[in-house]
Amino acid sequence: MRFLRLTPYILPLLLASCKNEDKTLADNIKPAEKDTVLHITPLEIKLKSPSKQYINSKHNQIEAFYNKIWPKNDLSGGFLVAKNGKILYENYGGYANRSTKEEITKDTPLHLASVSKVLTAALVLKLIDLNKLGLDQRIQTILPEFPYPEITVKMLLNHRSGLPNYAYFADHKEYWDRSMMTNQDVLNLLAKFKFDLYFKPDKKFGYCNTNYAMLALVIEKVTKMNYRDAMKKVIFEPLGMKNTFVFDYEKDRDKVSLSYKGNNVLYGFDFLDNIYGDKNIYSTPRDLLKFDLATYSPNFLNPKLVKQVFQGYSYEHKGEKNYGLGIRLHEWVTGEKLFYHNGWWHGNTTSYVTLKNDTVALIALSNKFSYKPYRIWKLAPKFGKYPVEPDKADDAE
Repeated sequence: MRFLRLTPYILPLLLASCKNEDKTLADNIKPAEKDTVLHITPLEIKLKSPSKQYINSKHNQIEAFYNKIWPKNDLSGGFLVAKNGKILYENYGGYANRSTKEEITKDTPLHLASVSKVLTAALVLKLIDLNKLGLDQRIQTILPEFPYPEITVKMLLNHRSGLPNYAYFADHKEYWDRSMMTNQDVLNLLAKFKFDLYFKPDKKFGYCNTNYAMLALVIEKVTKMNYRDAMKKVIFEPLGMKNTFVFDYEKDRDKVSLSYKGNNVLYGFDFLDNIYGDKNIYSTPRDLLKFDLATYSPNFLNPKLVKQVFQGYSYEHKGEKNYGLGIRLHEWVTGEKLFYHNGWWHGNTTSYVTLKNDTVALIALSNKFSYKPYRIWKLAPKFGKYPVEPDKADDAE
């Protein structure tokens, strides 16, 4: 196993979690769960550490950008930019809990909102890579009560299923009483009421949280583990993401970083806050950097599958925006591509940008409502030939 020097605090974690090529999840689970074994392979990451001159130059450019976006340093969250795993600039500020004055640091997990979809997709893709799941497999063969026979795993990953958004039908009293809802409840409602699809499966793109809530159930059925445990054992622990976890409403609501409106008023939990897969992963910029590094390893996912991840699937309408398998993308007529995912849940706004051709990660997380994290993608031209217009309107989720 060969590794080049990356960064003093990222690389040792990856090495420590990937020592033994024969290590499996069976080492950490009960004997009855042996059939859920998913191999954790060593990560071979060949990225050269940038020079000091490069680091200093980019640090100053990024700092100037940061000060322009947050001129009063009023960030309530975390901001990080890295090249080849080496952090070029990071900043943290604000409070995880304003009433107790608990400050946000590099180790404070923040709600990722829809950036959680990137991590959910990663686990689904690992199951596909291990031949435990098929990309074109029909969901009904995994979840028999699922009432839409034409919808496949791929259609959930790339938002071409046509499923209705659970947040809309769950808000009607004839379907739900606004008690705490789970993923299984969402499936049960789909099975019971057989809501009309928004469009015929695979006809067009339609971003929908229900897709990833269903993928979380697929993960549970295939791995025979709870989604929270599966994410921890297959993604978080192997990559050394020690400050990353899936929120559990009953256990975590009094411990996690809270969410605030733009005027600093607390944004409370509601009956949709125990649904996972589409949201509800808490993490840090440094942990997301570890995940980003893993995506450059041919041992993380089969390169042929990776190619399918980072391509667009929706070309019904002309434009530069598209969606791959768990990742958004800008693709310009000039050939450049930028991959990203934004998130927005309650007061949490998040953005994860990965510049694959330049091995750069741009990450901004906020627990106070703001469009500012979405602007981090405008740093892209400082690392490559990306035709980003500086005066273009900011992207929302």
